[in-house]
Amino acid sequence: MKEFLVYRGKKFTIEWYYSQKGKSQPLEYFNALPAIYQQKFFYLIKRIGDFGYISDKTKFRNEGNGIYVFKPQPYRFFSFFYEDGKIIITNAIIKKSQKMRRQEKDYAVSARADYIARTKEGTYYEDN
Repeated sequence: MKEFLVYRGKKFTIEWYYSQKGKSQPLEYFNALPAIYQQKFFYLIKRIGDFGYISDKTKFRNEGNGIYVFKPQPYRFFSFFYEDGKIIITNAIIKKSQKMRRQEKDYAVSARADYIARTKEGTYYEDN
């Protein structure tokens, strides 16, 4: 059974993205992190879920093209906002250089398009 829900707050519901093959790269990545970094990630998720924003750009930032990044140092969790107050976490990486690799953002854009298409056709949540 797929575990979509990350956190349900007063302002936003945050979910993991699943590919058509049923894999969630960000959930697998999160599960492999040490507990201290999982806590840092959940602090940011809880903050945006309950209050609706994170004003510190070193913790949450708009990367353009509708993609946002949660930044529990040194990790990055890519996401996008969707209808009905949802934020979908698409992929995760460890930051290795000052500049983000374009392919990570491109994956998030592609995952967003896939999520939207599958949600509109009613197939994204159906096999859970």
